[in-house]
Amino acid sequence: MSQLHVIFDNPVIPSNTGNAIRLAAITGATLHLVEPLGFSLEDKYLRRSGLDYHDLADLKIHKDIDECFASLPDARIFAFTTPATTHYHTISYQPGDALLFGTEPTGLPKEHAEHERVTEQVRIPMLPARRSMNLANSAAVATFEAWRQMGFVGGV
Repeated sequence: MSQLHVIFDNPVIPSNTGNAIRLAAITGATLHLVEPLGFSLEDKYLRRSGLDYHDLADLKIHKDIDECFASLPDARIFAFTTPATTHYHTISYQPGDALLFGTEPTGLPKEHAEHERVTEQVRIPMLPARRSMNLANSAAVATFEAWRQMGFVGGV
């Protein structure tokens, strides 16, 4: 079982997903992509940004958010969304936790952020009057904080 799960709900920018594939490969996280995807998994930008890490990453594709959540029956799910008031770094992450991120242009839909399976909504702090941080960067910041708290299990 993966120590950590990263979920991209309806990603549309292939390079962000490629970067997340690389992130999953180097941290040991499982990357879950919830359809519909805004690109083909054969997209050249996805392949370029993921470099040669595709074979090293644990990648799962789900037809919808409910199927994704069902595949993680015991996971605590943290929804990353700008309206949240809890900062991501104040959470005590545990093995098996899932980090949920929304689509690039619009963020996480309210119904997914408030889904009954979501443990808590969290945010990454940023300066006022800024809309959001890049999806791949957000996932990296959160994943490394969770992995750090778990002692960088398996890392060198």
